Amino acid sequence: MKHTYRINGMSCQGCRTKVENALNGIDGISAEVTLEPAEAIITMDRHFPTGKLQEALSAAGNYAIEMEAHEPQENKPIQNSSRHSHHGQGHGEAQSKVGKEYTGGVYYCPMHCEGDKTYNKSGNCPVCGMDLVTQPELIQSTQFTCPMHPEIIRDQPGACPICGMDLVPMGVNLEAEDKTYGTLVRKFKIATIFTIPIFIIAMTEMIPNNPMFNLMELRYWNWVQFVFSIPVVFYATRMFFERAWQSIITWKLNMFTLIGIGAGVAWLFSLVALLFPDIFPDQFKTHHGTVYVYFEAATVILTLVLLGQLLEARAHGKTNSAIKELLKLAPNTATKIVGDIETTVSIDRIQKGDLLRVKPGEKIPVDGSIKTGEAIIDESMISGEPVPIEKKIGDKVRSGTINGNKTFVMLAEKVGSETLLSQIIEMVNSASRSKAPIQKMADRISGYFVPVVVGISILTFVLWAMYGPDPAYVYAFVNAIAVLIIACPCALGLATPMSVMVGVGKGAQSGILIKNAESLEKMNTINVVIIDKTGTVTEGKPSVEKVVSADPDFDEKKILEAIVALNSSSEHPLAQATLRYGEENKVKVLAISNFEAVTGKGVTGTLKEEKLALGNQKLMEHVKAKIDPDLESQVRAAQKQGKTVSYLAVGNKAIGFVVISDKIKPSSAAAIKKLQDEGLQVIMFTGDNEDTARSVSETLNLNGFRAQMLPEDKLNEVKKLQAEGKKVAMAGDGINDAPALSQADIGIAMGTGTDVAIESASITLVKGDLNGIAKARLLSQKVMGNIKGNLLFALGYNILGIPLAAGLLYPSFGLLLSPMVAALAMSLSSVSVILNSLRLRTAKID
Repeated sequence: MKHTYRINGMSCQGCRTKVENALNGIDGISAEVTLEPAEAIITMDRHFPTGKLQEALSAAGNYAIEMEAHEPQENKPIQNSSRHSHHGQGHGEAQSKVGKEYTGGVYYCPMHCEGDKTYNKSGNCPVCGMDLVTQPELIQSTQFTCPMHPEIIRDQPGACPICGMDLVPMGVNLEAEDKTYGTLVRKFKIATIFTIPIFIIAMTEMIPNNPMFNLMELRYWNWVQFVFSIPVVFYATRMFFERAWQSIITWKLNMFTLIGIGAGVAWLFSLVALLFPDIFPDQFKTHHGTVYVYFEAATVILTLVLLGQLLEARAHGKTNSAIKELLKLAPNTATKIVGDIETTVSIDRIQKGDLLRVKPGEKIPVDGSIKTGEAIIDESMISGEPVPIEKKIGDKVRSGTINGNKTFVMLAEKVGSETLLSQIIEMVNSASRSKAPIQKMADRISGYFVPVVVGISILTFVLWAMYGPDPAYVYAFVNAIAVLIIACPCALGLATPMSVMVGVGKGAQSGILIKNAESLEKMNTINVVIIDKTGTVTEGKPSVEKVVSADPDFDEKKILEAIVALNSSSEHPLAQATLRYGEENKVKVLAISNFEAVTGKGVTGTLKEEKLALGNQKLMEHVKAKIDPDLESQVRAAQKQGKTVSYLAVGNKAIGFVVISDKIKPSSAAAIKKLQDEGLQVIMFTGDNEDTARSVSETLNLNGFRAQMLPEDKLNEVKKLQAEGKKVAMAGDGINDAPALSQADIGIAMGTGTDVAIESASITLVKGDLNGIAKARLLSQKVMGNIKGNLLFALGYNILGIPLAAGLLYPSFGLLLSPMVAALAMSLSSVSVILNSLRLRTAKID
């Protein structure tokens, strides 16, 4: 048995691991815990009371477990949000999310040190010290303002009382003012203003007959350097030392630990040299009799690191540019029809069931269907499909897509966070903060990185002091600082999350929604693709060809009446086809009782005290209905042509059938061939009959098929393939596909399918086109290649840079690396990783 529980008290990936290990430590339980949403899916071989589970969690920490009260799965959005606030010592103040509407700023660590944890105020990560990054958010304003007089704010559209101009909506919050970036710019300017004079003073010491010494002696110029360094150290770059100290007292060592020790030691050494020069041996003194000071090294290092942070902050803004483009799609207002009156209303005042007029060139405000009129809709911004799509009465339209040159009236069906656009934005935000398995290697290395570097720095000092040329202690001091400064765990930490963020955004722009980074990585390893038939291979828009009677007491009209009555309570695509056919033939919808949907077989019910059953041969066997041989032969003949046939039984006898055809999507054959050319096996699973499945399989030249499959059959077949060592991707669009989608290594849902299928899948193809599988696989390959390139660069940089800073080339070539050059190299290393990740924005995945 499997149950879902809500977990309270988790605030990071460490908490998640503790909870999962505690639950799995109970004999007879297999648990999978997620942080977002904060849930535990527990499979147990016998019933365990919640109290027993709570005992295990209490032993692990301050965690609480309770049974999850799930809403019906059909109503679930693509990505659930957390229903709790994060609380955890040392983890900072976390952001509590309600649904998908955000009322304040949301911030996250770009290195994802604590998984997908977010914060509700800016600052720096409590683990790695990096500046928190603003998450783009969708805030649809309910207020309007005047473009000429911003002090005028109204709750309704209208005219400005001062100048008469039309009030405009206050807009979607596409990009909150980046206070962190602005602060860094201001501090960098101050640091530069004071660092340049220090650098000039220090460099002029090397000029023979330095004219500056005619003004003052060197020891006084050293005091000038000290005074100029104070604004740099104690204001512009003070946060580096604060972060370094925090990292030491919490023992979460990071890049700022090294910077703080290196630059701090250089500055403090220089201060002591100014105040107490006589305590130093002659080796530390210049020919002027003063002790060497390193104010210029400390301030230049700190200023260059600040420049690196500034460049990173700017680059971070580009990594989530894809989601910002999605945010721009969100309209602010809509034209609502009430009776004969049309009014302009704010988007958040639209409710389900409202009628809305969409004019030429306007963005569609919410998800719904066309009530009157026709349209040509540009859906490229969501589906990635560049060709506008014709829409007629009853067709679905989506928020953020753009109407062509016609006007139509639509019925609002999904509003606010339920719209596809809102769900895409939430999914992209969530996936961008998730960790790929490959990042575990970088995390392990980072855990040992700083202590090893500090050790190498100390060893460098000792070796130079013992074996270096005079002044040996000066060389030892400078090279030890260079080792600390050039090492960059930051580049290693950014290698994976930056690529994931850009890759997920790139996928969203192409109609490929990726739930988490693990799915993006796994997609590269798939060797078997399983596809459903209806709605996946076919268009999912079946139509009735004919209704056949095999009983003189029931003519075709009566049979159609019974079929329509049964299907009036069903949402299956085949049922909707019969309802449309019945409406075209003006068949009255009769009341049905005792309705039951038999998964994978059909539907049953009672009409005027007669028991009816509509479905496949398995359903006929289930209700013990006899099928006349002649009737069966007619059905088989239709099935061999690739048609779908449903028997109708009254009591214990099949009296007729309905023939339904569903065209194969024009893109299916080319997409399947493309996957096969890449070495993948493509197999079709369907609940349809053997003959229909064989016809479709032969038409598409599939590697195989399985017919008349129930949901549990699909699930078991996926398990069987996995037991053979296959990496399986399953693509489907219906409720009956959900178990197999969850079991597969990668579940791929058609965006045109049901919400429960989308919820069960790892990847969603908005357009519902099999070409999306090939695109997702290519995107996975490019992202993984980019990640490996980043890791190679970050590791290679440190492996080469640290020995160079330690003076490896000095014995052979007489070359040493200045701490200032080391600081510049360190800053540029992180920026280089981000810039390399940004190349994914222009990657071709078609």
